[in-house]
Amino acid sequence: MLDGLQLEDIIKKVINDVKNEKDINITNKENSCGHGIFTNIETAVDKAYEAQQTYNSRSLEERRNIISNIRKELLEYTEEMAEKTVAETKMGRIKDKILKNKLAIEKTPGVEDLGTEVFTGDDGLTLVELSAFGVLGSVTPVTNPTETIINNTIGALAGGNSIVFCPHPSAKNICLWLIKKLNGIITDAGGPENLVTSASEAKKENVDTLFSHEKINMLVITGGTEIVKLALKSGKKVIGAGAGNPPVIVDETADIEKAAKDIVSGAGFDNNLPCIAEKEVLVLESVADYLIFNMEKAGAFHITDKEDIKKLEDTVCKNGMVNKEFIGKDAGFILEKSGIKCSFDPALITLETDINHMFVQKELMMPVLAVVRQKNFEEALKNAILTEHGLKHTAVMHSQNVTRLSIAASEMQTTIFVKNAPSYAALGFQGEGYTTFTIAGPTGEGLTSARNFTRKRRCVLGGSFSIR
Repeated sequence: MLDGLQLEDIIKKVINDVKNEKDINITNKENSCGHGIFTNIETAVDKAYEAQQTYNSRSLEERRNIISNIRKELLEYTEEMAEKTVAETKMGRIKDKILKNKLAIEKTPGVEDLGTEVFTGDDGLTLVELSAFGVLGSVTPVTNPTETIINNTIGALAGGNSIVFCPHPSAKNICLWLIKKLNGIITDAGGPENLVTSASEAKKENVDTLFSHEKINMLVITGGTEIVKLALKSGKKVIGAGAGNPPVIVDETADIEKAAKDIVSGAGFDNNLPCIAEKEVLVLESVADYLIFNMEKAGAFHITDKEDIKKLEDTVCKNGMVNKEFIGKDAGFILEKSGIKCSFDPALITLETDINHMFVQKELMMPVLAVVRQKNFEEALKNAILTEHGLKHTAVMHSQNVTRLSIAASEMQTTIFVKNAPSYAALGFQGEGYTTFTIAGPTGEGLTSARNFTRKRRCVLGGSFSIR
C-alpha cells in the first residue's frame, strides 16, 4: 500500500514525464517537417552531415542503385513538376519544362562520371581517385528550379555527398515538394534519410548560414552574379554559375532558313529563361532581311512600327531596368499587356534595334529578341564580345565558314560556343553530350557533373604492382 507521500511523488513523476514527452514532441515538431525538410537551416545541415557519414561507407553499386531509382521514379512526375513550377513561379512554358526535367533526369551523369587515373612504372603504382567532398550547400534559381535540384542531387549523390538546398523564394513550394519526393525515393532504395535536405522557409539568413556553416564543405551556386560573388567571399570551395547574355552571329554563308528556325526555337524555349538562350542577334546586312523573313515563318512576331516598339519598351522596361513582372512570360501575354495586336500565338517577339539598345545590352530572360544589322563579320564579332560583357557564358554562331567559326570561338572565350544549332543543343537537348543546369563560368568548371563535386585523392604504392 502506498502512503500519501509516495503517491504524491508518483503523480509528480508522471506529470513530469508527460511534460518532457510533450516538450520533446514540440521540439521535434519545431525542427522537422519530415522527408528532408526542417524548420531551420542548422538542423538541415546537421541531418545532411549525419546522412553523409553513413552514405560515405556505402558501395558504388548502392550509389548506382539509388540514382537509377531517382531516374526511374522521377520520370513519372515530369508533367506534374512542370505544371506546379509554372503555377508557382508564373514563368516559362509547361511543355518546355517537361522536356527540361526529362533532360535533367536522363542525361545528368552518375557514378560513371568518376574516372580513375593510374600511373605504373619501376617505382610502383599510383592511383588518383575522386572522393566525396562531404556536405554540399546549393542555392538554386527560380528559372530552372526543379531541373537544377535534380541535376545537382544526382551529381552530389554520385560523388558520395549529401546536399542542402536553399531554393529561390519564388519557387520554394515546388522545390520542397521535390526534395520530399527525392528523400522518399532514396530511402525506398535503401539509402539513408536526409541525404537531400532544406529549410522549410526560404530566407536570406538561410543562405548566410549555408555560406558560413562549418559542416558545409562546398558551395554550388546557380544564380545571379552578386550571389556568386558573395559565395566566393565565404572561404569555401565554390562552384559558381552566373548570368549570361548570349549573342548570336549570323553571317552571309549561313543556311539562313535553318538559322532562323534554330534561333526562334532556342530563344523561345521556355520563354527564354535558360541562361544559355539566344539574347541578341548580330546579322550581316546582306542577309538580315532574309533572316527576319524566315524567323517570322518559324513563329516569330516581328515588330516594325515605331509606336509599337515604344509600347513594348515601356512594358518590359521600368526606370531603365528589366521589368521583372514579365520575365519568363509568354510572348502573346507581353504583346497583350503592351497593347500590340497579334493574330497568332507567337513563340518569340523580334524587332530591329541599334547595338546600344537595352534589349541588346541587358539579359531580359523573356521571349523578346533584338536584331542588329552588322557591316561585316569583324564588326559582328567585335560587338558580340562587347554585348556578352565578359561573362564568358555562351555564344552562338551560324556560318559555313570554318575559319570564321574558329576565330569566333577563340575570341569569344565563352564556356559554351554553339555552331549551327539552337542554343539548347549545348545542354545535350538535340545535341550530343551530357546535361547540366549549373554552368560554372565564373569559377571555371564549365558544365558541371559528379566529378566536379568530388576532390582528388592520390594513393601511392611503392615498388609493387607494375607488371610491365
